[in-house]
Amino acid sequence: MTGPDVATRNRRRSRCAAFARDDRGATAVEFALVAAPFLALIIALIQTFLVFFAQQTLETIVRQSARLVMTGQVQSANMTKDAFKQKVCDQIVILFNCSGLMVDMQVANSWSTANTAMPTLTFNGSGAVTNAWSYDPGNAGDIVVLRVMYVWPVVLGPLGFNLSNLGNGNRLIMSSAAFQNEPGAT
Repeated sequence: MTGPDVATRNRRRSRCAAFARDDRGATAVEFALVAAPFLALIIALIQTFLVFFAQQTLETIVRQSARLVMTGQVQSANMTKDAFKQKVCDQIVILFNCSGLMVDMQVANSWSTANTAMPTLTFNGSGAVTNAWSYDPGNAGDIVVLRVMYVWPVVLGPLGFNLSNLGNGNRLIMSSAAFQNEPGAT
């Protein structure tokens, strides 16, 4: 090896060593590496919180609405399907759009035949739900199943975090109550 080659190699080594020792941009690089996963985690936590909070709100609304049916208030007022849905909507303070609520109320022959399962939704070309829902508050002593559903819009989170359970990328949240109407409920 000749002198200039050794000198060039030594200069390169010294520049590489100086570059490795230089930590002026280390904080910015470390923040960039940690920020993306941290923000993804925050977004996932917020979205999860909103879904569970909406689910709990729907549970409370269904419990209160079921009480109206169980005590005979709906039957004695001869409340129509739309009037009952409006009563349900009146209890909503935040989070839901009343036009998106789906109310299904059926009388069951026995406790073993009470259907509290999540339904399969059908959609039209514009993405609106096309299912037909029942409305039968029953009479005194009847077993009634009330299901209230809402298609919750899900924002896909970073890193593939996804809470959707519908084919269109949204989440169906549902609450149901199975109860027996009080004897005096007519």
